[in-house]
Amino acid sequence: MPEKLLWTDQRDARLKRMRVQGSAWDAIAGALGISRNAAIERGRRIGARLPPPEHVSEPEDTERPPLPPGHRVTWGAIVAGTSLADAPYPLPVP
Repeated sequence: MPEKLLWTDQRDARLKRMRVQGSAWDAIAGALGISRNAAIERGRRIGARLPPPEHVSEPEDTERPPLPPGHRVTWGAIVAGTSLADAPYPLPVP
């Protein structure tokens, strides 16, 4: 049976510090010598979270009219990464 891990204030502080600095759970687990799942669970229990994003971009122009159907920007965003990625917008049949 594996040895029970004792969490100390020092280990908790290191886990929190690394998480605030943006470290991945794999890196934290490696630095503390524990499994990834143990690091995640302890981080959840002590409230170790990533810092919020520094800047959230604002929409460019909130007053512009909507783009027409099939506009290259909107159609490209919809079909990116699909089999329709290079296909033109299917215009309706009159």
